[in-house]
Amino acid sequence: MKSYYQELERGLVFLPELGIGRYPVPPARPYNSQYFAKYRTYAETETGRALTQARIDLVARHYHGLVLDVGIGAGQFVSERPETVGYDVNPAGIAWLKDNGCFVDLYTEGAPALTFWDSLEHIDDPVSAVRQAEQYVFLSIPVFKDAEDILASHHYKKDEHIWYFTDAGLRRWFAEQGFTCVEHSEIECELGRKGVGTYAFRRV
Repeated sequence: MKSYYQELERGLVFLPELGIGRYPVPPARPYNSQYFAKYRTYAETETGRALTQARIDLVARHYHGLVLDVGIGAGQFVSERPETVGYDVNPAGIAWLKDNGCFVDLYTEGAPALTFWDSLEHIDDPVSAVRQAEQYVFLSIPVFKDAEDILASHHYKKDEHIWYFTDAGLRRWFAEQGFTCVEHSEIECELGRKGVGTYAFRRV
């Protein structure tokens, strides 16, 4: 019985009725200059450039104006899309944003539209983050069938990924935050990624 309670505190907890799982990622996380450099390498590949363009195209189909990119990776979306600023917790990402004059504090300023490209699942309190979006949230995120799918996935990252969603669970969660899904695709899977959904949510 002791190991059961320890697993509840330290292991993955998945609620199938909600389609949401949570893993208690420790406070020490691998966000540093090496992490930033790794994603810079990914961004400069043919696939990386195609992913960035697909994300730009997704936003353009629904919204024109200022976008705040939350969790910038290596800054590729901020660099390539006009009227885009960024927020990050990685010191290297913060420094890059400030050097380029485009750092915005998500929690004090917000924005009409937020993007979370592979970042919402990293955020301890995603409710507070999404609350800052006035009109739209755009995101790419790993999507799972069930707990077994999570445990078998390369997206199961115990030092980074806190939240795990099914497609229905993600849509339900966003509805609870006051959003409706206006587009969903698997474009990132078509470009070579595995198990990633792309979504546009509009505030209602």
